[in-house]
Amino acid sequence: MEGDGLYEEANEDRPDQGRDPAVWQRLSAYAYLSAPERLEYVAVMRVFCGTLLADLAVPDVLAKLTRAGDPGSAGAALDAETLTGRLEQLVRWGNLLRSTHTVTATSIAEYQRSRSRYQLSKLGERVQRDADEVLAGADAAREVSSELLTLVDRGLREIAAMVGAPGGADPRQALERISTLFVQFTEFAESVRDFYAYLGQVLARYDLDGAEYQGFKELLLDYVEAITEDISFRAPRIATHLDAVWPHLPALLARIDAQAAGIGTLADGLPETRVQRSRGRDLTDWEGLRDWFTDTGGHAHGSQVDQLRDATLRALQSLLANAKRMLRSASGEMSRRKDLLRLAAWFDAAEPEEAHDIAVAAFGLYGARHLGVEPDPDRSVPAYVSWWNGPVVDVPVALRERGSRAPRGRAAAAEDHSEQRLRLVEQARRQAEERQAAADELLSASGSFHQVRLAAPAMRLLLELLTTALGNAQLRKDDAGFLLDGAHAGDADLGVRLTARRTLGRHTVLRSVDGDLTVDDLTLAVESLAAADAVPDVPRQRSGEASA
Repeated sequence: MEGDGLYEEANEDRPDQGRDPAVWQRLSAYAYLSAPERLEYVAVMRVFCGTLLADLAVPDVLAKLTRAGDPGSAGAALDAETLTGRLEQLVRWGNLLRSTHTVTATSIAEYQRSRSRYQLSKLGERVQRDADEVLAGADAAREVSSELLTLVDRGLREIAAMVGAPGGADPRQALERISTLFVQFTEFAESVRDFYAYLGQVLARYDLDGAEYQGFKELLLDYVEAITEDISFRAPRIATHLDAVWPHLPALLARIDAQAAGIGTLADGLPETRVQRSRGRDLTDWEGLRDWFTDTGGHAHGSQVDQLRDATLRALQSLLANAKRMLRSASGEMSRRKDLLRLAAWFDAAEPEEAHDIAVAAFGLYGARHLGVEPDPDRSVPAYVSWWNGPVVDVPVALRERGSRAPRGRAAAAEDHSEQRLRLVEQARRQAEERQAAADELLSASGSFHQVRLAAPAMRLLLELLTTALGNAQLRKDDAGFLLDGAHAGDADLGVRLTARRTLGRHTVLRSVDGDLTVDDLTLAVESLAAADAVPDVPRQRSGEASA
């Protein structure tokens, strides 16, 4: 009883309860499946689901629980007072309803025992039925009813022939075909969803051994392939039949409703009553059937047929991943999932002291000082700093994943730079030839720079020599003004030398394809180093160095 009160209190005053009370009430019907006393609630709900249009009192439920379960079951251990609390809680959740039947009793004691009678609500029956189905076969591999797809194809072909006949289809015959068609299609679609959900659960495992892998490989290569091929073969034909039936559907459904309205008249007479019609009687059911086989553009992921193809491809990829894992296991990289689960069971059953011993034996971690990872020597940490707030130590990946510092694999071969070396040699040779041609051009144009237009390399070499010569020059003042001494620059490899002399009033114009340069009060002369060897104040120099 206390458990019920705590669970009820925890579920009251939820912030999202006021958004949609109807949805909240429906979701509350699932609350007993997650309550602490869930086994007792399930046993009680199974008693009510075993009857049709019957209202039961507490003594009746107790008697049925005693007959239905073994003496050690959760329902058989309930007393009358506890069972009353469970039934009242199920009424508040919406799984049960209070019965309005008149109680006939021969005594006051019998009246007190039977005055509170309960019956199953539609929502409670649906929730318990789904729960029993999940408990019975949630982990089982459901076979795909592929033969129903053939019947769906045949049924649509017959309906297309009926609506295309003169005078239209007979409403009763059309209703029979439509009801049969949607029962077959619903069963087929549910079997496909259940099978692929099971397949995804299995392929997500990384502890498959050789026998399991072989079995699932045959399942994928044979069974799944047969399913996808059958669906791919039938889907275009079903889509063609649907296209033929689709223009006639509104009129056909209207004629069926006029001929056999069924429970739909209840919704017309009582607007507040919600009616769930049989499959195929509404146009939305046909839209769902069409969306399953064809991509109408209303879904971002395409039709269910397209999703099946994608799911099959992902399943094959998962199968290949498991194959790679099994190949790696031959070299010692096998999954340790089973071993870790066994170790977890030991931890769960061990006392605290035993758990410490198991951890030491399993992982070999006696303390942080035995990790063997040295801290950064340039960063000193005071002794009073907690390890929780202190700086971390970077552990190498090999040590963290394998517990070893030894490198794995074969050492990489030395990189071959021969092509790069040849390319650089060829580039240096072209540059040397270009500079030599520029030097020859300067020698031929010396003394007449204002009459020729130099090429770009020759102009660059001339400016390079001129800059070096002016940097080496020394200024000297006399009566006429400033003079330049030692304004020389040369290149031994090219065999040229530039001499700059200060000449007042002389303007030297250097013309090139890149533009013209005017040098004021300077006279430039370019000569070969062989002719300059006779000059005593010009020392010999290395390649690229200026001479003073």
